[in-house]
Amino acid sequence: MAVASPQTSRGTIGSERRSEMIAGYVLVAVPMIIFLIFNIGQIFYALYISLFDWGARGAKEFLGTANYTDLLGDPIFQKAITNTLYYAALVVPLQMAIGLFLAVIVNQKIRGQTFFRAAFYFPAIASSAAITVLFIFIMNPEGLFNNVRAAIGLNPIFAALGFPADQNWLLDSSTAMNSIILLNAWTTSGTMMLFYLSFLQTISKEVYEAAAIDGASWWQNFRHITFPLLAPGHYFVATVSLIGALQMFDQAIIAGGSGGEPNNALTVIVLFLYRSAIREFDFGLAAAVGIILFVIVFAFTLVQRRLFGQAPAW
Repeated sequence: MAVASPQTSRGTIGSERRSEMIAGYVLVAVPMIIFLIFNIGQIFYALYISLFDWGARGAKEFLGTANYTDLLGDPIFQKAITNTLYYAALVVPLQMAIGLFLAVIVNQKIRGQTFFRAAFYFPAIASSAAITVLFIFIMNPEGLFNNVRAAIGLNPIFAALGFPADQNWLLDSSTAMNSIILLNAWTTSGTMMLFYLSFLQTISKEVYEAAAIDGASWWQNFRHITFPLLAPGHYFVATVSLIGALQMFDQAIIAGGSGGEPNNALTVIVLFLYRSAIREFDFGLAAAVGIILFVIVFAFTLVQRRLFGQAPAW
Protein backbone atom coordinates (compact mmCIF):
# COMPACT_ATOMS: atom_id res chain seq x y z
CA MET A 1 0.00 0.00 0.00
CA ALA A 2 1.55 3.30 -1.13
CA VAL A 3 1.70 6.10 1.40
CA ALA A 4 2.11 9.72 0.31
CA SER A 5 5.28 11.28 1.66
CA PRO A 6 5.13 14.49 3.72
CA GLN A 7 6.91 16.31 0.90
CA THR A 8 4.25 15.21 -1.60
CA SER A 9 1.41 16.31 0.73
CA ARG A 10 2.98 19.72 1.29
CA GLY A 11 3.49 20.12 -2.45
CA THR A 12 -0.15 19.26 -3.15
CA ILE A 13 -1.39 21.71 -0.51
CA GLY A 14 0.91 24.42 -1.85
CA SER A 15 -0.34 23.83 -5.40
CA GLU A 16 -3.98 24.07 -4.27
CA ARG A 17 -3.27 27.30 -2.43
CA ARG A 18 -1.59 28.80 -5.48
CA SER A 19 -4.57 27.78 -7.62
CA GLU A 20 -6.98 29.42 -5.17
CA MET A 21 -4.84 32.54 -5.08
CA ILE A 22 -4.72 32.77 -8.88
CA ALA A 23 -8.49 32.23 -9.09
CA GLY A 24 -9.01 34.98 -6.51
CA TYR A 25 -6.84 37.43 -8.45
CA VAL A 26 -8.69 36.59 -11.67
CA LEU A 27 -12.07 37.24 -10.02
CA VAL A 28 -10.81 40.55 -8.61
CA ALA A 29 -9.16 41.53 -11.90
CA VAL A 30 -12.40 41.48 -13.92
CA PRO A 31 -14.27 44.19 -11.94
CA MET A 32 -11.02 46.15 -11.54
CA ILE A 33 -10.49 46.24 -15.31
CA ILE A 34 -14.11 47.33 -15.84
CA PHE A 35 -13.66 50.04 -13.18
CA LEU A 36 -10.43 51.29 -14.78
CA ILE A 37 -11.97 51.44 -18.25
CA PHE A 38 -15.36 52.95 -17.47
CA ASN A 39 -14.42 55.17 -14.51
CA ILE A 40 -10.76 56.12 -14.63
CA GLY A 41 -10.52 55.73 -18.40
CA GLN A 42 -13.43 58.04 -19.11
CA ILE A 43 -11.75 60.83 -17.13
CA PHE A 44 -8.73 60.73 -19.46
CA TYR A 45 -11.00 60.46 -22.48
CA ALA A 46 -12.99 63.51 -21.33
CA LEU A 47 -9.69 65.36 -20.84
CA TYR A 48 -8.75 64.43 -24.40
CA ILE A 49 -12.08 65.61 -25.83
CA SER A 50 -11.88 68.88 -23.89
CA LEU A 51 -8.82 69.88 -25.92
CA PHE A 52 -10.80 69.89 -29.20
CA ASP A 53 -13.69 71.62 -30.88
CA TRP A 54 -15.73 68.43 -30.71
CA GLY A 55 -19.14 68.41 -32.32
CA ALA A 56 -21.76 65.78 -33.07
CA ARG A 57 -19.56 64.27 -35.79
CA GLY A 58 -16.35 64.20 -33.79
CA ALA A 59 -13.27 66.38 -33.52
CA LYS A 60 -13.14 69.43 -35.78
CA GLU A 61 -10.10 71.34 -34.58
CA PHE A 62 -7.48 71.12 -31.86
CA LEU A 63 -8.00 74.00 -29.42
CA GLY A 64 -5.63 73.22 -26.57
CA THR A 65 -6.83 74.96 -23.43
CA ALA A 66 -9.17 77.33 -25.29
CA ASN A 67 -12.29 75.59 -23.96
CA TYR A 68 -11.09 76.12 -20.39
CA THR A 69 -10.23 79.76 -21.08
CA ASP A 70 -13.65 80.36 -22.61
CA LEU A 71 -15.38 78.71 -19.66
CA LEU A 72 -13.53 80.66 -17.00
CA GLY A 73 -14.38 83.89 -18.80
CA ASP A 74 -18.04 82.99 -19.36
CA PRO A 75 -20.26 84.92 -16.91
CA ILE A 76 -22.96 82.23 -17.08
CA PHE A 77 -20.46 79.52 -16.14
CA GLN A 78 -19.19 81.74 -13.33
CA LYS A 79 -22.80 82.04 -12.20
CA ALA A 80 -23.13 78.25 -12.36
CA ILE A 81 -20.08 77.80 -10.15
CA THR A 82 -21.35 80.41 -7.69
CA ASN A 83 -24.79 78.77 -7.54
CA THR A 84 -23.28 75.31 -7.05
CA LEU A 85 -20.95 76.41 -4.25
CA TYR A 86 -23.74 78.39 -2.58
CA TYR A 87 -26.04 75.37 -2.78
CA ALA A 88 -23.38 73.04 -1.37
CA ALA A 89 -22.39 75.45 1.42
CA LEU A 90 -25.97 75.51 2.73
CA VAL A 91 -27.41 72.10 1.91
CA VAL A 92 -24.49 70.00 3.23
CA PRO A 93 -24.61 71.34 6.82
CA LEU A 94 -28.42 71.11 6.76
CA GLN A 95 -28.36 67.50 5.57
CA MET A 96 -25.77 66.57 8.18
CA ALA A 97 -27.57 68.34 11.03
CA ILE A 98 -31.00 66.91 10.20
CA GLY A 99 -29.57 63.46 9.52
CA LEU A 100 -27.69 63.41 12.83
CA PHE A 101 -30.75 64.67 14.71
CA LEU A 102 -32.97 61.98 13.22
CA ALA A 103 -30.34 59.27 13.78
CA VAL A 104 -30.04 60.15 17.45
CA ILE A 105 -33.84 60.00 17.82
CA VAL A 106 -34.36 56.64 16.10
CA ASN A 107 -31.35 55.16 17.89
CA GLN A 108 -33.23 55.45 21.18
CA LYS A 109 -35.37 52.64 22.55
CA ILE A 110 -38.75 54.12 21.69
CA ARG A 111 -42.04 52.55 20.69
CA GLY A 112 -42.45 52.37 16.93
CA GLN A 113 -38.72 52.68 16.29
CA THR A 114 -38.88 50.72 13.03
CA PHE A 115 -41.81 52.79 11.76
CA PHE A 116 -40.02 56.09 12.39
CA ARG A 117 -36.86 54.86 10.69
CA ALA A 118 -38.85 53.89 7.61
CA ALA A 119 -40.88 57.11 7.66
CA PHE A 120 -37.81 59.35 7.88
CA TYR A 121 -36.08 57.39 5.13
CA PHE A 122 -39.05 57.26 2.74
CA PRO A 123 -38.37 60.61 0.95
CA ALA A 124 -34.91 59.33 0.01
CA ILE A 125 -36.32 56.37 -1.93
CA ALA A 126 -39.22 58.24 -3.51
CA SER A 127 -38.87 59.55 -7.07
CA SER A 128 -36.87 62.78 -7.08
CA ALA A 129 -38.71 63.98 -10.18
CA ALA A 130 -42.14 63.29 -8.65
CA ILE A 131 -41.22 65.06 -5.40
CA THR A 132 -39.88 68.08 -7.30
CA VAL A 133 -43.03 68.36 -9.43
CA LEU A 134 -45.18 68.14 -6.29
CA PHE A 135 -42.96 70.77 -4.65
CA ILE A 136 -43.50 73.12 -7.61
CA PHE A 137 -47.28 72.91 -7.10
CA ILE A 138 -46.91 73.46 -3.35
CA MET A 139 -44.70 76.55 -3.78
CA ASN A 140 -46.59 78.31 -6.60
CA PRO A 141 -48.58 81.53 -5.86
CA GLU A 142 -51.83 79.62 -5.27
CA GLY A 143 -50.12 76.64 -3.72
CA LEU A 144 -50.39 74.98 -0.33
CA PHE A 145 -47.52 76.83 1.29
CA ASN A 146 -48.90 80.31 0.65
CA ASN A 147 -52.40 79.21 1.69
CA VAL A 148 -51.16 77.67 4.94
CA ARG A 149 -49.10 80.69 5.96
CA ALA A 150 -52.10 82.93 5.23
CA ALA A 151 -54.41 80.69 7.25
CA ILE A 152 -52.21 80.74 10.36
CA GLY A 153 -51.57 84.48 10.15
CA LEU A 154 -47.91 84.52 9.08
CA ASN A 155 -48.37 86.85 6.10
CA PRO A 156 -47.45 90.02 8.07
CA ILE A 157 -44.11 88.43 9.02
CA PHE A 158 -43.41 87.40 5.42
CA ALA A 159 -44.50 90.84 4.20
CA ALA A 160 -41.97 92.42 6.57
CA LEU A 161 -39.31 90.24 4.95
CA GLY A 162 -40.39 91.39 1.49
CA PHE A 163 -42.48 88.40 0.41
CA PRO A 164 -46.05 89.11 -0.84
CA ALA A 165 -49.00 86.84 -0.17
CA ASP A 166 -48.81 85.42 -3.71
CA GLN A 167 -45.06 84.86 -3.76
CA ASN A 168 -43.89 82.39 -6.42
CA TRP A 169 -40.93 80.86 -4.63
CA LEU A 170 -39.48 79.00 -7.61
CA LEU A 171 -39.91 81.76 -10.18
CA ASP A 172 -38.24 84.45 -8.09
CA SER A 173 -34.47 84.55 -8.58
CA SER A 174 -33.96 85.55 -4.95
CA THR A 175 -35.80 82.52 -3.54
CA ALA A 176 -35.54 79.78 -6.19
CA MET A 177 -32.23 78.29 -5.05
CA ASN A 178 -33.11 78.57 -1.35
CA SER A 179 -36.34 76.69 -2.04
CA ILE A 180 -34.44 73.87 -3.76
CA ILE A 181 -32.01 73.78 -0.83
CA LEU A 182 -34.87 73.24 1.63
CA LEU A 183 -36.38 70.58 -0.63
CA ASN A 184 -33.16 68.59 -0.92
CA ALA A 185 -32.28 68.98 2.74
CA TRP A 186 -35.55 67.21 3.50
CA THR A 187 -35.41 64.51 0.80
CA THR A 188 -31.80 63.44 1.49
CA SER A 189 -31.76 63.72 5.28
CA GLY A 190 -33.11 60.16 5.53
CA THR A 191 -30.04 58.80 3.76
CA MET A 192 -27.74 60.78 6.05
CA MET A 193 -29.74 59.44 9.00
CA LEU A 194 -28.96 55.86 7.97
CA PHE A 195 -25.26 56.65 7.60
CA TYR A 196 -25.13 58.27 11.03
CA LEU A 197 -27.20 55.46 12.54
CA SER A 198 -24.69 52.86 11.37
CA PHE A 199 -21.87 54.80 13.05
CA LEU A 200 -23.91 55.42 16.21
CA GLN A 201 -24.40 51.70 16.69
CA THR A 202 -20.63 51.16 16.74
CA ILE A 203 -20.27 53.26 19.91
CA SER A 204 -20.01 51.02 22.96
CA LYS A 205 -22.88 51.23 25.44
CA GLU A 206 -20.33 50.94 28.25
CA VAL A 207 -19.18 54.49 27.55
CA TYR A 208 -22.67 55.84 28.18
CA GLU A 209 -23.07 53.64 31.26
CA ALA A 210 -19.86 55.08 32.72
CA ALA A 211 -21.07 58.60 31.94
CA ALA A 212 -24.42 57.86 33.61
CA ILE A 213 -22.60 56.78 36.78
CA ASP A 214 -20.78 60.13 36.74
CA GLY A 215 -24.14 61.91 36.46
CA ALA A 216 -23.75 63.19 32.88
CA SER A 217 -26.83 64.75 31.29
CA TRP A 218 -28.08 63.87 27.80
CA TRP A 219 -26.48 67.03 26.40
CA GLN A 220 -23.14 66.21 28.01
CA ASN A 221 -23.37 62.69 26.59
CA PHE A 222 -24.01 64.08 23.13
CA ARG A 223 -21.37 66.82 23.29
CA HIS A 224 -18.54 64.90 24.93
CA ILE A 225 -19.22 61.31 23.80
CA THR A 226 -21.51 60.95 20.79
CA PHE A 227 -20.37 63.87 18.67
CA PRO A 228 -16.58 63.35 19.08
CA LEU A 229 -16.78 59.58 18.55
CA LEU A 230 -18.72 60.21 15.34
CA ALA A 231 -15.74 61.94 13.71
CA PRO A 232 -15.32 59.19 11.06
CA GLY A 233 -19.06 59.39 10.44
CA HIS A 234 -18.89 63.17 10.01
CA TYR A 235 -16.16 62.74 7.40
CA PHE A 236 -18.06 60.06 5.49
CA VAL A 237 -21.41 61.86 5.56
CA ALA A 238 -19.86 65.23 4.68
CA THR A 239 -17.97 63.72 1.74
CA VAL A 240 -21.00 61.88 0.34
CA SER A 241 -23.25 64.89 0.87
CA LEU A 242 -20.81 67.33 -0.74
CA ILE A 243 -20.21 65.17 -3.80
CA GLY A 244 -23.96 64.82 -4.26
CA ALA A 245 -24.46 68.57 -3.79
CA LEU A 246 -21.81 69.50 -6.35
CA GLN A 247 -23.50 67.15 -8.85
CA MET A 248 -27.04 68.43 -8.28
CA PHE A 249 -29.01 68.38 -11.53
CA ASP A 250 -32.50 66.85 -11.52
CA GLN A 251 -34.23 69.40 -9.28
CA ALA A 252 -32.58 72.27 -11.16
CA ILE A 253 -33.72 71.16 -14.60
CA ILE A 254 -37.22 70.20 -13.46
CA ALA A 255 -37.83 73.44 -11.57
CA GLY A 256 -35.92 75.82 -13.88
CA GLY A 257 -35.78 74.05 -17.22
CA SER A 258 -32.61 73.66 -19.26
CA GLY A 259 -32.11 77.43 -19.00
CA GLY A 260 -31.91 77.35 -15.21
CA GLU A 261 -34.68 79.94 -14.89
CA PRO A 262 -35.36 82.39 -13.46
CA ASN A 263 -32.41 84.45 -14.70
CA ASN A 264 -29.99 81.49 -14.34
CA ALA A 265 -30.76 81.31 -10.63
CA LEU A 266 -30.93 77.51 -10.91
CA THR A 267 -28.07 77.10 -13.37
CA VAL A 268 -25.58 74.77 -11.69
CA ILE A 269 -22.42 73.18 -13.10
CA VAL A 270 -24.04 69.90 -14.20
CA LEU A 271 -26.95 71.76 -15.80
CA PHE A 272 -24.46 73.94 -17.70
CA LEU A 273 -22.70 70.74 -18.83
CA TYR A 274 -26.02 69.29 -19.99
CA ARG A 275 -26.85 72.48 -21.86
CA SER A 276 -23.46 72.52 -23.61
CA ALA A 277 -23.62 68.87 -24.65
CA ILE A 278 -27.31 68.21 -25.40
CA ARG A 279 -28.65 71.57 -26.51
CA GLU A 280 -25.55 73.05 -28.19
CA PHE A 281 -23.73 69.82 -29.17
CA ASP A 282 -20.44 71.31 -28.01
CA PHE A 283 -18.97 68.16 -26.50
CA GLY A 284 -15.49 69.63 -26.16
CA LEU A 285 -16.80 72.43 -23.98
CA ALA A 286 -19.00 69.99 -22.03
CA ALA A 287 -16.00 67.74 -21.41
CA ALA A 288 -14.06 70.74 -20.11
CA VAL A 289 -16.94 71.46 -17.71
CA GLY A 290 -16.78 67.86 -16.51
CA ILE A 291 -13.02 68.07 -15.90
CA ILE A 292 -13.43 71.30 -13.94
CA LEU A 293 -16.19 69.70 -11.87
CA PHE A 294 -13.93 66.70 -11.22
CA VAL A 295 -11.15 69.01 -10.01
CA ILE A 296 -13.58 70.86 -7.72
CA VAL A 297 -14.96 67.62 -6.24
CA PHE A 298 -11.46 66.19 -5.77
CA ALA A 299 -10.17 69.37 -4.14
CA PHE A 300 -13.08 69.59 -1.71
CA THR A 301 -12.70 65.90 -0.86
CA LEU A 302 -9.06 66.50 0.06
CA VAL A 303 -10.06 69.49 2.21
CA GLN A 304 -12.65 67.38 4.02
CA ARG A 305 -10.09 64.63 4.51
CA ARG A 306 -7.90 67.22 6.16
CA LEU A 307 -10.72 68.49 8.37
CA PHE A 308 -12.44 65.24 9.34
CA GLY A 309 -10.23 62.38 8.29
CA GLN A 310 -7.77 62.76 11.15
CA ALA A 311 -10.55 62.38 13.75
CA PRO A 312 -9.96 65.84 15.23
CA ALA A 313 -10.69 66.60 18.86
CA TRP A 314 -13.92 68.56 19.17
